[in-house]
Amino acid sequence: MTDDVLTQRMAGPAIRAWQIAEALAPDHEVVLATTSPTCQRSSPAFGTEAAGPERFAELERWCTVVLFQGYVLNHVPVLRTTDKVMVVDLYDPLHLEALELNAPRPEPERSYNVASSVRVLGEQMLRGDFFVCASEKQRDLWLGFLSAAGRVNPANYAADPSLRSLIDVVAFGLPGHRPEHTRAALKGVVPGIGADDEVVLWGGGVYDWFDPLTAIRALDRVRESHPKVRLFFLGVRHPNPAIEEARTLVAARELARELGLYGTHVFFNEEWVDYDDRQNFLLESDVAISLHVEHIEAAYSFRTRILDYMWAGLPIVATRGDTFAELIEREGLGAVVPGEDVEAVAAALGGLLGHATARQECRDRTAGIARRFVWAEVLRPLVQFCAAPSRAADLDTLRPWPPVPGAGPTPAPTADPAPTPGPTASGPLARLEAAYRRGGAGELVRAGARFARRRVGGAG
Repeated sequence: MTDDVLTQRMAGPAIRAWQIAEALAPDHEVVLATTSPTCQRSSPAFGTEAAGPERFAELERWCTVVLFQGYVLNHVPVLRTTDKVMVVDLYDPLHLEALELNAPRPEPERSYNVASSVRVLGEQMLRGDFFVCASEKQRDLWLGFLSAAGRVNPANYAADPSLRSLIDVVAFGLPGHRPEHTRAALKGVVPGIGADDEVVLWGGGVYDWFDPLTAIRALDRVRESHPKVRLFFLGVRHPNPAIEEARTLVAARELARELGLYGTHVFFNEEWVDYDDRQNFLLESDVAISLHVEHIEAAYSFRTRILDYMWAGLPIVATRGDTFAELIEREGLGAVVPGEDVEAVAAALGGLLGHATARQECRDRTAGIARRFVWAEVLRPLVQFCAAPSRAADLDTLRPWPPVPGAGPTPAPTADPAPTPGPTASGPLARLEAAYRRGGAGELVRAGARFARRRVGGAG
């Protein structure tokens, strides 16, 4: 289940859901369903559909395993009472994105929206049987979340001390074949970009945690020594109409116009590129770029556009601070630069554009690294789990879904409820046991502290 649109022009969540469905289809009956009203893509290997509440209820009764991502639980209430095996895809840290997405909103709306994203994740943590994420760094983040939710407990530890059977890494992937150029798409086709121009490609959308402004300012410097350089933003209008245009995108267009670069050296492709056509733009580019500002989102992100860069063998200029920056620097796949450093970006672009040998060396190394990320390889832990799906060790007996307040995160109950006090429990012991049942270990500690303060003050 996904919230994203299923069309020829798919963004990351839909692409990932599609590839997971393809990987599972040879051995299972699979239906890929979206909560979005838009489903225009079909597959001979599995079913696809846009579903409403009644249809989702039918699918829930039919299936053995439910795999979902994002805010699906908000839109499919039947999942809150299901006893089916549930796989939760956490590749997108939506609560960290929410911090920046809601930055311009007034209070209390901003805090409410961020708290709601945390609450959604909290619900998933309490109910999931198996969790997947995109990197080892993300896994550390989610293990902390699972610990706070009481899921890192003796039952799950006894089942698997590594906790890989609870949460494992399933990265975003790449096709198992090399990209093939099937049509002219960029050079000599886009007005203002000549057949022999040097193209710097910004792949994917422009969101508020990215830094297109530094890229544009750097290009303004580079064009002095490389007058044929062109910066091309691959797709800026998200295929899901529910996604609002980012403030950063508006600012990027304004800056390009202000510097006299719009339509001459900087180009915005207003339409999203078809998933099966993106390789033509990649293969006609010379250098790829991915810049972000210093937000917490960057530390735990997994930039799927960089995978496409590697698939096409493009040398990459990227901001330091995320998972792929470490790989680019370690493997010599391009240049890693400090955040919002125009001079460093200009120097990196100029160095790669001015040295064909350096670009070719980056291409050779990048193509080799890309093989590590083919879908068949990265999806292996998920495919193995679905071959023998099982409930999490601590969820053998399904507990009622926790109450959801109107706003803010739901306090997480402990994984194993405390036993009911016996008939002899009374006084302080009974109060402490009641506190444990009410709020778990945290509430027990707080109740103990209150009890100790009363004893010190002579009230106990």
